[in-house]
Amino acid sequence: VQLQASGGGLVQTGGSLRLSCVASRSIFSANAVAWYRQAPGKERELVATIRTGGITNYADSVRGRFTIARDYPANTLYLQMNSLVPEDTAVYYCNAQYSGPGGIPDDYWGQGTQVTVSS
Repeated sequence: VQLQASGGGLVQTGGSLRLSCVASRSIFSANAVAWYRQAPGKERELVATIRTGGITNYADSVRGRFTIARDYPANTLYLQMNSLVPEDTAVYYCNAQYSGPGGIPDDYWGQGTQVTVSS
């Protein structure tokens, strides 16, 4: 499974960006799809996820500002980011988890897209 992320860039504080992630496999069959981010010197952290049944979950730091969405026919995952702040600066990665052999989850990652928020 290949995931191609795009949409990152440089934006001022308070601005917005929309990230996209196109999957080579149907995301309808995924157990979950998600966005993670990794800032310099920090561990990768979960930003938002959608699980089977449409259940969404957000990191406390982005709840109310970011929205995760998916387009099944286009096999695309989105992350709408509003009211951006410098602390959101990071490389953002999309992730898709599918059931592998024996039911063991298989994780797939996009290549990452840089988001930089200037103060």
